[in-house]
Amino acid sequence: MDKFQVWAQPWWVNLLLAVPFLIYLLWRRRGLALTAAQLALATLFGAAFGFVEAAVVVYLRAALGLLPGYKGTLADVARMSASVYQQAESVELPQSLLTVELFREAATIVMLITVALLAAPRIRERWAIFLWAFAVWDMAYYAGLWATVRWPASLKDLDVLFLIPVPWLSQVWFPILVSLLTLLAVALARNGSQRPIP
Repeated sequence: MDKFQVWAQPWWVNLLLAVPFLIYLLWRRRGLALTAAQLALATLFGAAFGFVEAAVVVYLRAALGLLPGYKGTLADVARMSASVYQQAESVELPQSLLTVELFREAATIVMLITVALLAAPRIRERWAIFLWAFAVWDMAYYAGLWATVRWPASLKDLDVLFLIPVPWLSQVWFPILVSLLTLLAVALARNGSQRPIP
């Protein structure tokens, strides 16, 4: 896709751009009692989990016959699928796989919430860890897809972000921007903290 699209679909997905600003405003005064180790471990989890998600997408597309060259090397996949691999413009999933995909998405959120609950004792820091791990996971997902199948070829490629409750569509730049802003907001709120870590 060559044309830059400003808005995601449905319209309310665009409200995600406000989340980093709102959390920063909410947390900046009192700060976040998060250690560098907590953020590093959340980063490690998010990055590993993001790659697992990317691998699931690659396997699913290969199983559906939508990934040319998958029986060869990763270089073969990248070379043969570069011009035809379109994440959002693919054949619809069969109902059986769509059901599994919906449960996988819900399980993803449950896993990210669980890590946040384990990582911090207070609700503010738990939310911060959840958002931090989610942002890293999201960026690692795109990095994992690019490393394996060279998609996205551009930040303007269209993607299906989630399917719950309806498909969320946007160009890849949108979730990357929201993720980067979220990481920045959490980092700035943490760095602004004058409170000792309990």
